[in-house]
Amino acid sequence: MNRPRPDPLFLPCLMGPTGAGKSAAAAALAGILPVSVVNADSRQVYRDFPLITAQPSEEERQACPNRLYGFLPSEKKLGAGLFARAAATSIRQEAARGRTPVLVGGTGLYFKTLLAGIAPIPAVPKSLSEVWTRRCLEEGCAALHALLAERDPEYAKKIHPHDRQRVTRALEVQEATGKAFSWWHARPVPPGPYRACKIGITLPLDELTPILSRRIDHMLAAGALDEARRALERCRNPAAPGWSGIGCAEIFRHLQGEISLDRCRELWLKNTRAYAKRQLTWFKADKDIRWFRPEETTAIADHVLRQRAV
Repeated sequence: MNRPRPDPLFLPCLMGPTGAGKSAAAAALAGILPVSVVNADSRQVYRDFPLITAQPSEEERQACPNRLYGFLPSEKKLGAGLFARAAATSIRQEAARGRTPVLVGGTGLYFKTLLAGIAPIPAVPKSLSEVWTRRCLEEGCAALHALLAERDPEYAKKIHPHDRQRVTRALEVQEATGKAFSWWHARPVPPGPYRACKIGITLPLDELTPILSRRIDHMLAAGALDEARRALERCRNPAAPGWSGIGCAEIFRHLQGEISLDRCRELWLKNTRAYAKRQLTWFKADKDIRWFRPEETTAIADHVLRQRAV
């Protein structure tokens, strides 16, 4: 006899481009609900880079529990499948404590994998993953994307040629399993146990860009270079996943003497803006997202309360 499926768990999701104000919106929710924030940003998982990746401040951590921030060493990679399993555990635990889990971040694939279910992709050996990461560093992401276009044209069309994480992931999975990444994604996936309330927080790029610029200046003034120097003492491999993030990669090059600090800052802003644009493209394709400006925290909170009561 089949057991009935339990009612889906209400899960507010705050998503959008980097620097748009998602953490402030989560703090506003914490003022009216017993909230626990669960990270959904692939950069903010790294222990060595709390400042450069804009992880929650001590004040924000005091306001409510925060899960899945700053727990991973730079040498490790957190793919979407592993993230979804870790996030599901955190969500269950916080809900069992009578709190409202809120998923906050800018990694669209993390949201999609958790909410829509996980493709049944077998684990890839670490050694093989390292091979493709090293090849990407040596040959360039565009060259590997061209290779992916030959092996799995369906998936290659869906991702940016400079999206290093997704390009290398697709190639390593195909080599490890003998099946294309698109083949795995076409396998039946059971629905996730959530009733998602998707909230997008954004600004037009011309408004967001100066905010990103000021944030970089604040990070540099607050000690981003010293943070990176300490990280170098623990991991000097530029191919390590922790160093692949925007900001981290540019500072690494500066500390190695490849580029000046001015050039480092210039590239950091340029790459951050380009990343924000890609994030917006991803999230705008999801018609279930209700969009707000970052200052509309009261409207965001009211929307969550209304959806929660449905």
